[in-house]
Amino acid sequence: MLTTLAVANYRSINNLVLPLTRLNLITGANGSGKSNLYRALRLLAETAQGGVVNALAREGGLDSTFWAGPEKISRRMHSGEVAIEGGPRRKAKRLRLGFAGEDFGYAIALGLPEPSLSAFALDPQIKHEAIWAGPFYRPASLLVERDGPMVRAREGRTWEVLGQHTPSFDSMFDQVGNLQSAPEAFQLRETIRGWRFYDHLRTDAEAPARQPQLGTRTPVLHHDGRDLAAALQTIREIGDGQALERAISDAFPGARLRVAPQGSGRFALEFHQQGLLRPLAASELSDGTLRYLLLVAALLTPRPPSLMVLNEPETSLHPDLLPALARLIGGAARHTQVWVVSHASRLIAALEQHPECNAIVLEKALGQTAVVGQGMLDQPAWHWPG
Repeated sequence: MLTTLAVANYRSINNLVLPLTRLNLITGANGSGKSNLYRALRLLAETAQGGVVNALAREGGLDSTFWAGPEKISRRMHSGEVAIEGGPRRKAKRLRLGFAGEDFGYAIALGLPEPSLSAFALDPQIKHEAIWAGPFYRPASLLVERDGPMVRAREGRTWEVLGQHTPSFDSMFDQVGNLQSAPEAFQLRETIRGWRFYDHLRTDAEAPARQPQLGTRTPVLHHDGRDLAAALQTIREIGDGQALERAISDAFPGARLRVAPQGSGRFALEFHQQGLLRPLAASELSDGTLRYLLLVAALLTPRPPSLMVLNEPETSLHPDLLPALARLIGGAARHTQVWVVSHASRLIAALEQHPECNAIVLEKALGQTAVVGQGMLDQPAWHWPG
Protein backbone atom coordinates (compact mmCIF):
# COMPACT_ATOMS: atom_id res chain seq x y z
CA MET A 1 0.00 0.00 0.00
CA LEU A 2 1.17 3.51 -0.81
CA THR A 3 1.50 5.73 2.25
CA THR A 4 2.68 8.97 0.62
CA LEU A 5 2.40 10.62 -2.80
CA ALA A 6 4.58 13.60 -3.73
CA VAL A 7 4.38 15.82 -6.82
CA ALA A 8 6.40 18.94 -7.62
CA ASN A 9 6.34 21.33 -10.57
CA TYR A 10 3.54 19.63 -12.51
CA ARG A 11 0.93 21.97 -13.99
CA SER A 12 -0.93 23.61 -11.08
CA ILE A 13 0.99 21.56 -8.50
CA ASN A 14 4.01 23.46 -7.25
CA ASN A 15 4.77 21.15 -4.34
CA LEU A 16 2.29 18.70 -2.86
CA VAL A 17 2.82 15.83 -0.40
CA LEU A 18 -0.23 13.72 0.46
CA PRO A 19 -0.78 11.06 3.12
CA LEU A 20 -2.58 7.99 1.74
CA THR A 21 -4.62 5.26 3.42
CA ARG A 22 -6.62 2.26 2.27
CA LEU A 23 -9.44 4.39 0.79
CA ASN A 24 -8.57 7.83 -0.60
CA LEU A 25 -11.14 10.34 -1.79
CA ILE A 26 -9.94 13.35 -3.83
CA THR A 27 -12.44 16.20 -4.08
CA GLY A 28 -12.48 19.93 -4.65
CA ALA A 29 -14.03 22.64 -6.77
CA ASN A 30 -13.68 22.68 -10.54
CA GLY A 31 -10.18 23.85 -11.48
CA SER A 32 -8.70 23.02 -8.07
CA GLY A 33 -6.27 20.46 -9.53
CA LYS A 34 -8.02 17.08 -9.13
CA SER A 35 -7.33 16.12 -12.74
CA ASN A 36 -3.71 17.26 -12.51
CA LEU A 37 -3.16 15.10 -9.44
CA TYR A 38 -4.75 12.15 -11.20
CA ARG A 39 -2.59 12.69 -14.29
CA ALA A 40 0.53 12.91 -12.14
CA LEU A 41 -0.28 9.49 -10.71
CA ARG A 42 -0.76 8.15 -14.23
CA LEU A 43 2.64 9.56 -15.20
CA LEU A 44 4.17 7.67 -12.28
CA ALA A 45 2.56 4.50 -13.57
CA GLU A 46 4.03 5.15 -17.04
CA THR A 47 7.57 4.91 -15.62
CA ALA A 48 7.11 1.15 -15.24
CA GLN A 49 5.55 0.82 -18.70
CA GLY A 50 8.35 2.61 -20.56
CA GLY A 51 6.08 5.48 -21.59
CA VAL A 52 6.68 8.43 -19.29
CA VAL A 53 8.54 10.50 -21.91
CA ASN A 54 5.90 9.75 -24.57
CA ALA A 55 3.12 10.58 -22.10
CA LEU A 56 4.68 13.99 -21.43
CA ALA A 57 5.08 14.56 -25.17
CA ARG A 58 1.34 13.87 -25.66
CA GLU A 59 0.64 16.54 -23.05
CA GLY A 60 2.59 19.09 -25.06
CA GLY A 61 6.09 18.49 -23.74
CA LEU A 62 7.76 19.30 -20.45
CA ASP A 63 7.57 23.07 -20.93
CA SER A 64 3.77 23.05 -21.19
CA THR A 65 3.32 20.73 -18.20
CA PHE A 66 5.81 22.48 -15.92
CA TRP A 67 4.58 24.69 -13.08
CA ALA A 68 4.13 28.15 -14.60
CA GLY A 69 4.32 30.21 -11.40
CA PRO A 70 7.36 31.52 -9.53
CA GLU A 71 9.82 29.06 -8.07
CA LYS A 72 8.76 30.09 -4.58
CA ILE A 73 5.74 32.06 -3.37
CA SER A 74 6.67 34.06 -0.29
CA ARG A 75 4.40 34.92 2.60
CA ARG A 76 4.28 38.53 1.44
CA MET A 77 3.04 37.35 -1.96
CA HIS A 78 0.38 35.24 -0.22
CA SER A 79 -0.75 38.20 1.86
CA GLY A 80 -0.85 40.52 -1.13
CA GLU A 81 1.80 42.88 0.23
CA VAL A 82 3.90 42.43 -2.90
CA ALA A 83 3.09 41.40 -6.44
CA ILE A 84 3.68 37.84 -7.57
CA GLU A 85 6.91 37.94 -9.52
CA GLY A 86 9.44 35.49 -10.74
CA GLY A 87 13.18 35.79 -10.46
CA PRO A 88 16.34 33.96 -11.39
CA ARG A 89 15.95 30.25 -10.70
CA ARG A 90 18.07 28.89 -7.87
CA LYS A 91 17.48 25.24 -8.69
CA ALA A 92 17.45 23.25 -11.89
CA LYS A 93 14.07 23.04 -13.60
CA ARG A 94 12.74 19.61 -12.68
CA LEU A 95 9.37 17.86 -12.71
CA ARG A 96 9.40 15.49 -9.75
CA LEU A 97 7.11 12.56 -8.97
CA GLY A 98 7.44 10.09 -6.13
CA PHE A 99 5.72 7.82 -3.67
CA ALA A 100 6.52 5.84 -0.57
CA GLY A 101 4.98 2.48 0.28
CA GLU A 102 5.08 0.03 3.12
CA ASP A 103 8.34 -1.47 1.84
CA PHE A 104 9.95 0.80 -0.75
CA GLY A 105 9.82 4.34 -2.05
CA TYR A 106 10.54 5.67 -5.53
CA ALA A 107 11.11 9.09 -7.06
CA ILE A 108 11.88 10.36 -10.55
CA ALA A 109 13.04 13.77 -11.76
CA LEU A 110 12.63 14.89 -15.38
CA GLY A 111 14.22 17.92 -17.00
CA LEU A 112 14.89 19.58 -20.31
CA PRO A 113 17.75 18.24 -22.42
CA GLU A 114 21.00 19.99 -23.10
CA PRO A 115 21.09 21.81 -26.45
CA SER A 116 21.86 19.35 -29.23
CA LEU A 117 21.45 18.74 -32.96
CA SER A 118 19.05 15.86 -32.41
CA ALA A 119 15.61 16.00 -34.02
CA PHE A 120 14.27 14.97 -30.59
CA ALA A 121 15.74 17.98 -28.83
CA LEU A 122 12.42 18.78 -27.10
CA ASP A 123 12.02 15.37 -25.49
CA PRO A 124 12.31 15.55 -21.71
CA GLN A 125 15.16 13.62 -20.14
CA ILE A 126 15.15 11.47 -17.03
CA LYS A 127 17.73 13.14 -14.83
CA HIS A 128 17.48 11.17 -11.61
CA GLU A 129 15.72 8.13 -10.13
CA ALA A 130 15.96 6.53 -6.73
CA ILE A 131 14.58 3.53 -4.85
CA TRP A 132 14.86 3.44 -1.09
CA ALA A 133 13.67 1.38 1.86
CA GLY A 134 11.27 2.78 4.40
CA PRO A 135 8.61 5.51 4.54
CA PHE A 136 10.78 8.36 3.25
CA TYR A 137 14.12 8.94 1.58
CA ARG A 138 17.34 9.41 3.51
CA PRO A 139 20.85 8.68 2.25
CA ALA A 140 21.27 5.64 4.50
CA SER A 141 18.09 4.03 3.11
CA LEU A 142 18.98 4.47 -0.57
CA LEU A 143 19.07 1.11 -2.42
CA VAL A 144 19.24 1.91 -6.14
CA GLU A 145 20.09 5.25 -7.76
CA ARG A 146 20.16 6.49 -11.31
CA ASP A 147 22.06 9.75 -11.86
CA GLY A 148 22.08 10.74 -15.51
CA PRO A 149 23.23 7.70 -17.51
CA MET A 150 24.72 5.85 -14.53
CA VAL A 151 22.81 3.34 -12.39
CA ARG A 152 24.25 1.97 -9.18
CA ALA A 153 22.96 -0.31 -6.41
CA ARG A 154 23.96 -0.70 -2.81
CA GLU A 155 26.13 -3.75 -2.16
CA GLY A 156 26.69 -4.00 1.58
CA ARG A 157 28.59 -0.88 2.58
CA THR A 158 29.71 -0.11 -0.96
CA TRP A 159 28.07 0.58 -4.31
CA GLU A 160 28.07 -1.54 -7.45
CA VAL A 161 27.77 0.22 -10.81
CA LEU A 162 25.12 -1.60 -12.85
CA GLY A 163 25.12 0.58 -15.94
CA GLN A 164 26.89 3.64 -17.27
CA HIS A 165 25.07 4.28 -20.55
CA THR A 166 21.38 4.31 -19.68
CA PRO A 167 19.48 6.27 -22.37
CA SER A 168 18.02 9.53 -21.11
CA PHE A 169 14.55 8.53 -22.38
CA ASP A 170 14.51 5.16 -20.55
CA SER A 171 13.59 4.69 -16.92
CA MET A 172 15.80 2.34 -14.98
CA PHE A 173 12.74 0.07 -14.87
CA ASP A 174 13.36 -0.49 -18.58
CA GLN A 175 16.80 -1.81 -17.69
CA VAL A 176 15.62 -4.38 -15.13
CA GLY A 177 17.09 -7.20 -17.21
CA ASN A 178 20.50 -5.60 -16.74
CA LEU A 179 19.95 -4.90 -13.03
CA GLN A 180 20.07 -8.48 -11.76
CA SER A 181 21.73 -7.44 -8.53
CA ALA A 182 18.90 -4.97 -7.80
CA PRO A 183 15.81 -7.12 -7.16
CA GLU A 184 14.08 -4.09 -5.62
CA ALA A 185 13.82 -2.51 -9.09
CA PHE A 186 12.11 -5.59 -10.49
CA GLN A 187 9.72 -5.89 -7.55
CA LEU A 188 8.77 -2.22 -7.68
CA ARG A 189 8.30 -2.29 -11.44
CA GLU A 190 5.90 -5.23 -11.24
CA THR A 191 4.00 -3.56 -8.41
CA ILE A 192 3.50 -0.37 -10.44
CA ARG A 193 2.54 -2.32 -13.54
CA GLY A 194 -0.23 -3.89 -11.47
CA TRP A 195 -1.92 -0.56 -10.76
CA ARG A 196 -5.31 -0.23 -12.50
CA PHE A 197 -6.90 2.96 -13.79
CA TYR A 198 -10.54 3.13 -14.81
CA ASP A 199 -11.47 6.38 -16.51
CA HIS A 200 -12.41 5.29 -20.03
CA LEU A 201 -15.20 2.78 -19.41
CA ARG A 202 -17.31 3.03 -22.55
CA THR A 203 -21.12 3.17 -22.38
CA ASP A 204 -21.90 4.81 -25.73
CA ALA A 205 -24.15 3.12 -28.29
CA GLU A 206 -21.15 1.51 -30.01
CA ALA A 207 -19.45 0.37 -26.78
CA PRO A 208 -18.02 -3.17 -27.11
CA ALA A 209 -19.65 -4.12 -23.78
CA ARG A 210 -23.06 -3.77 -25.45
CA GLN A 211 -22.26 -6.48 -28.00
CA PRO A 212 -21.68 -10.23 -27.47
CA GLN A 213 -17.96 -10.79 -27.03
CA LEU A 214 -15.70 -13.84 -27.09
CA GLY A 215 -15.85 -15.37 -23.62
CA THR A 216 -12.64 -16.41 -21.88
CA ARG A 217 -11.80 -16.34 -18.17
CA THR A 218 -11.31 -12.66 -17.35
CA PRO A 219 -10.19 -11.91 -13.77
CA VAL A 220 -9.28 -8.31 -14.73
CA LEU A 221 -11.74 -6.07 -16.58
CA HIS A 222 -10.27 -4.29 -19.60
CA HIS A 223 -9.84 -0.54 -19.09
CA ASP A 224 -12.65 0.23 -21.58
CA GLY A 225 -14.92 -2.58 -20.32
CA ARG A 226 -15.05 -4.55 -23.57
CA ASP A 227 -14.98 -7.94 -21.78
CA LEU A 228 -17.73 -7.15 -19.26
CA ALA A 229 -19.79 -10.34 -19.67
CA ALA A 230 -16.73 -12.59 -19.34
CA ALA A 231 -15.50 -10.62 -16.31
CA LEU A 232 -18.86 -10.96 -14.54
CA GLN A 233 -19.00 -14.70 -15.26
CA THR A 234 -15.44 -15.06 -13.97
CA ILE A 235 -16.46 -13.37 -10.70
CA ARG A 236 -19.37 -15.80 -10.42
CA GLU A 237 -17.18 -18.87 -10.97
CA ILE A 238 -13.87 -18.09 -9.23
CA GLY A 239 -14.60 -14.88 -7.31
CA ASP A 240 -17.24 -13.77 -4.83
CA GLY A 241 -20.48 -14.61 -6.59
CA GLN A 242 -22.57 -13.68 -3.56
CA ALA A 243 -21.02 -10.21 -3.48
CA LEU A 244 -21.92 -9.87 -7.16
CA GLU A 245 -25.57 -10.70 -6.46
CA ARG A 246 -25.63 -8.31 -3.51
CA ALA A 247 -24.16 -5.48 -5.59
CA ILE A 248 -26.85 -5.93 -8.24
CA SER A 249 -29.77 -6.16 -5.79
CA ASP A 250 -28.40 -3.23 -3.74
CA ALA A 251 -28.64 -0.92 -6.75
CA PHE A 252 -31.60 -2.54 -8.51
CA PRO A 253 -33.89 -4.30 -6.01
CA GLY A 254 -35.41 -7.45 -7.47
CA ALA A 255 -33.05 -7.49 -10.46
CA ARG A 256 -30.71 -10.30 -11.42
CA LEU A 257 -28.01 -10.73 -14.01
CA ARG A 258 -27.32 -13.67 -16.30
CA VAL A 259 -24.43 -14.26 -18.66
CA ALA A 260 -25.81 -16.19 -21.61
CA PRO A 261 -23.47 -18.19 -23.86
CA GLN A 262 -23.97 -17.44 -27.55
CA GLY A 263 -22.75 -19.27 -30.60
CA SER A 264 -19.02 -19.45 -31.37
CA GLY A 265 -18.08 -19.13 -27.70
CA ARG A 266 -19.46 -15.62 -27.28
CA PHE A 267 -21.04 -14.26 -24.10
CA ALA A 268 -23.93 -11.82 -23.82
CA LEU A 269 -25.56 -10.09 -20.85
CA GLU A 270 -29.19 -10.60 -19.85
CA PHE A 271 -30.48 -8.17 -17.25
CA HIS A 272 -33.70 -9.33 -15.58
CA GLN A 273 -35.71 -6.59 -13.89
CA GLN A 274 -38.72 -7.04 -11.67
CA GLY A 275 -41.97 -6.56 -13.60
CA LEU A 276 -40.52 -7.15 -17.07
CA LEU A 277 -41.51 -10.26 -19.04
CA ARG A 278 -38.16 -10.59 -20.81
CA PRO A 279 -34.57 -9.75 -19.92
CA LEU A 280 -32.87 -6.67 -21.33
CA ALA A 281 -29.81 -7.12 -23.52
CA ALA A 282 -26.72 -5.01 -22.90
CA SER A 283 -27.56 -2.98 -26.01
CA GLU A 284 -30.83 -1.91 -24.34
CA LEU A 285 -29.39 -0.81 -21.00
CA SER A 286 -29.13 2.85 -20.08
CA ASP A 287 -25.67 4.38 -19.90
CA GLY A 288 -25.94 4.58 -16.11
CA THR A 289 -26.99 0.94 -15.64
CA LEU A 290 -24.23 -0.30 -17.93
CA ARG A 291 -21.65 1.88 -16.18
CA TYR A 292 -22.68 0.54 -12.79
CA LEU A 293 -22.25 -3.04 -14.05
CA LEU A 294 -18.80 -2.11 -15.40
CA LEU A 295 -17.81 -0.72 -12.00
CA VAL A 296 -19.12 -3.87 -10.31
CA ALA A 297 -16.90 -5.99 -12.56
CA ALA A 298 -13.88 -3.77 -11.88
CA LEU A 299 -14.30 -3.58 -8.11
CA LEU A 300 -15.17 -7.25 -7.50
CA THR A 301 -12.17 -8.52 -9.46
CA PRO A 302 -10.95 -11.94 -8.28
CA ARG A 303 -7.40 -10.63 -8.72
CA PRO A 304 -7.22 -7.40 -6.67
CA PRO A 305 -4.37 -5.02 -7.58
CA SER A 306 -2.26 -3.16 -5.07
CA LEU A 307 -3.87 0.10 -6.27
CA MET A 308 -7.09 0.83 -8.16
CA VAL A 309 -7.88 4.36 -9.33
CA LEU A 310 -11.40 5.49 -10.30
CA ASN A 311 -11.65 8.86 -11.99
CA GLU A 312 -15.14 10.37 -11.64
CA PRO A 313 -16.94 7.00 -11.41
CA GLU A 314 -20.25 8.82 -10.92
CA THR A 315 -20.41 9.82 -14.60
CA SER A 316 -23.80 8.84 -16.11
CA LEU A 317 -25.03 7.36 -12.81
CA HIS A 318 -28.32 8.46 -11.31
CA PRO A 319 -27.76 9.97 -7.83
CA ASP A 320 -29.81 7.14 -6.27
CA LEU A 321 -27.12 4.66 -7.40
CA LEU A 322 -24.27 6.51 -5.68
CA PRO A 323 -24.79 5.10 -2.13
CA ALA A 324 -24.70 1.57 -3.57
CA LEU A 325 -21.52 2.45 -5.48
CA ALA A 326 -19.98 3.83 -2.28
CA ARG A 327 -20.71 0.55 -0.46
CA LEU A 328 -19.16 -1.35 -3.36
CA ILE A 329 -16.02 0.82 -3.23
CA GLY A 330 -15.80 0.41 0.54
CA GLY A 331 -15.96 -3.36 0.18
CA ALA A 332 -13.21 -3.34 -2.46
CA ALA A 333 -10.99 -1.30 -0.12
CA ARG A 334 -10.72 -4.33 2.16
CA HIS A 335 -8.63 -6.08 -0.51
CA THR A 336 -6.95 -3.27 -2.45
CA GLN A 337 -5.97 0.35 -2.01
CA VAL A 338 -8.58 2.53 -3.74
CA TRP A 339 -8.22 6.08 -5.03
CA VAL A 340 -11.43 7.90 -6.04
CA VAL A 341 -11.54 11.29 -7.76
CA SER A 342 -15.06 12.74 -7.55
CA HIS A 343 -17.13 15.90 -7.32
CA ALA A 344 -20.51 14.18 -6.75
CA SER A 345 -21.70 15.35 -3.35
CA ARG A 346 -23.83 12.28 -2.69
CA LEU A 347 -20.99 9.86 -3.46
CA ILE A 348 -18.58 11.96 -1.39
CA ALA A 349 -20.95 11.98 1.58
CA ALA A 350 -21.45 8.21 1.38
CA LEU A 351 -17.72 7.47 1.10
CA GLU A 352 -16.90 9.75 4.01
CA GLN A 353 -18.94 7.43 6.23
CA HIS A 354 -16.35 4.70 5.67
CA PRO A 355 -14.08 4.43 8.74
CA GLU A 356 -10.90 4.36 6.63
CA CYS A 357 -11.83 7.12 4.20
CA ASN A 358 -9.02 9.64 3.73
CA ALA A 359 -10.84 12.67 2.30
CA ILE A 360 -8.44 15.09 0.60
CA VAL A 361 -10.06 18.36 -0.44
CA LEU A 362 -8.09 20.41 -2.95
CA GLU A 363 -8.19 24.15 -3.46
CA LYS A 364 -6.30 26.57 -5.66
CA ALA A 365 -4.60 29.61 -4.17
CA LEU A 366 -2.52 31.98 -6.30
CA GLY A 367 -2.65 29.46 -9.12
CA GLN A 368 -1.24 26.51 -7.18
CA THR A 369 -3.05 23.43 -5.91
CA ALA A 370 -3.06 22.90 -2.15
CA VAL A 371 -4.85 20.69 0.36
CA VAL A 372 -7.50 22.46 2.40
CA GLY A 373 -6.37 22.72 6.02
CA GLN A 374 -2.94 21.16 5.46
CA GLY A 375 -0.16 23.05 7.18
CA MET A 376 3.57 22.38 7.00
CA LEU A 377 3.41 20.13 10.07
CA ASP A 378 0.51 18.13 8.62
CA GLN A 379 2.47 16.84 5.64
CA PRO A 380 4.06 13.39 5.79
CA ALA A 381 7.83 13.36 6.09
CA TRP A 382 9.28 13.63 2.59
CA HIS A 383 12.67 14.49 1.11
CA TRP A 384 13.43 14.53 -2.60
CA PRO A 385 16.54 12.47 -3.40
CA GLY A 386 19.33 13.82 -5.54
